[in-house]
Amino acid sequence: MTNPVTVEVTRGLLVESRHRGSVAVVDGDGKLVFSLGDIEAAVFPRSACKAMQALPLVESGAADAYGFGDRELALACSSHNGEDEHVTVVASMLARAGRDVETLECGAHWSSSQKTLIHQARTLDAPNALHNNCSGKHAGFVCACCHQGVDPKGYVGYQHPLQVELRDVMESLTGAALGTDNCGIDGCSIPTYAVPLRGLAHGFGKMTTGNGLQSSRAKASRRLVDACMAEPFYVAGSGRACTELMQIAPGRIFAKTGAEGVFCAAIPEKGIAIALKCEDGATRAAEAMVAATLARFFERGGEVHAALMGFAAKPMRNWNGIHVGDVNVTSVLAG
Repeated sequence: MTNPVTVEVTRGLLVESRHRGSVAVVDGDGKLVFSLGDIEAAVFPRSACKAMQALPLVESGAADAYGFGDRELALACSSHNGEDEHVTVVASMLARAGRDVETLECGAHWSSSQKTLIHQARTLDAPNALHNNCSGKHAGFVCACCHQGVDPKGYVGYQHPLQVELRDVMESLTGAALGTDNCGIDGCSIPTYAVPLRGLAHGFGKMTTGNGLQSSRAKASRRLVDACMAEPFYVAGSGRACTELMQIAPGRIFAKTGAEGVFCAAIPEKGIAIALKCEDGATRAAEAMVAATLARFFERGGEVHAALMGFAAKPMRNWNGIHVGDVNVTSVLAG
């Protein structure tokens, strides 16, 4: 199946680039509500599934034992900018488990946010693992291990008890069998598994509604989703799509990006979840796609719908501020 063109980028009066993609929208039972393209094709969720990966932190009792609130739980689901606020809270999470930055196995990198990068360059000799965009997730991993009496050393490895637990969680939520055949290594060094896009959406549908989940997992799932919606800054940061989408409708939209053009989202009040993939991995297209898909489920002409469609139609300006073109979703999503 050929995926449809979902986003066009114009320059002047001409289309300069086109992005193809697939979209799956399901309810808590996995019933398809809306779809585009090949939704049975397997995709690597990358960071879009971090809320799923944070479940052991809550289900093990570690989050309560260490007194974590919404900010810490949002960071455990985050791909953050490495802003000072993010780094401070991640360090605090580790300290509560008696650990520090040396325990993290995610590696270090400068921020991908230009404003934050400039700040880091002015204040740091070099970034450490706390500044890694995945450090909140990894701090959650370390805390889950420590609370359960599991040595966190090597926690990124395929055979580590934490990764075995995470495979079980992901299989339960997505319905996909996970193993070495569909496993890759993520940017932060943990295993990542390719799953059908529809199954990924259904996993978030379960987390959002609790349908098909045991009571304890349903409560833990909703706690994580609610924490992200309550503290969207700690899910991503200043100028980031995840944060801004959730701020458009506070407490009504959950959104989480992943690398290579993946995006997951949910509208809890409507009991629906979204998973999508921009085929060529372009972030600009994935952000437009998720905004337009979310907009389909809000009243046309209302403030939320208008704001989401505005997010899906971004003007492009050059360094002199001159409007040179636009990023727009096509009719298959704008309808």
